Amino acid sequence: MSDPTEGNAESVEPTGGAGERHVRVVLVDDHRMFRTGVQAEIGQTEQTGVEVVGEAADVDQAVTVITATRPEVVLLDVHLPGGGGVEVLRRCAPLMGDAERPVRFLALSVSDAAEDVIGVIRGGARGYVTKTITGSDLINSIFRVQEGDAVFSPRLAGFVLDAFASTDAPPVDEDLDRLTQREREVLRLIARGYAYKEIAKQLFISVKTVESHVSAVLRKLQLSNRHELTRWATARRLV
Repeated sequence: MSDPTEGNAESVEPTGGAGERHVRVVLVDDHRMFRTGVQAEIGQTEQTGVEVVGEAADVDQAVTVITATRPEVVLLDVHLPGGGGVEVLRRCAPLMGDAERPVRFLALSVSDAAEDVIGVIRGGARGYVTKTITGSDLINSIFRVQEGDAVFSPRLAGFVLDAFASTDAPPVDEDLDRLTQREREVLRLIARGYAYKEIAKQLFISVKTVESHVSAVLRKLQLSNRHELTRWATARRLV
């Protein structure tokens, strides 16, 4: 197996893996440390049957690598520079629709927010799991998606069922729309009682960056402290 690097890809045909199972995978996540960890966890092809054939850190890289390698499954982060996971799905729609060699997407994100889950599923992803998933469960999820199954972390499936059962468009929240995707992630974790260091570890960012995001959220929402922020998030069922 080649050593995939960020933004690089190798076009190869399947070469076999553990037992009868083999799947070619591309990792798309803007955090190099996280990609390295996932690669170490799942990428031992002889043991797992998973062959990581490419990596990407943003939308443009992702589309380039996926188009070049034509993997069977893409592990896709929801929040990416250049438009997010939904934009990758939009630009890769022809590959998903290929009857002979479909590329299937499994969202892998720290976020468990309903709008994130629903957004990528509407975009064409076959499943959505959070980054708390174990390595063995992630490998099994990858193979299930390869086979065409839908895969979700516990409780996330309910979001999808509720969304597709409803014919009403979700109301627009102008306050929430002022926040960036990263600010929304920080908001939810703050509202759940996470300390700044814990948020930094969860999102692979520095504590100073967390503080900057919290300050921006408080300013945009015209709130004074994290207690008001928690009440605001709870009232909107974002926690």
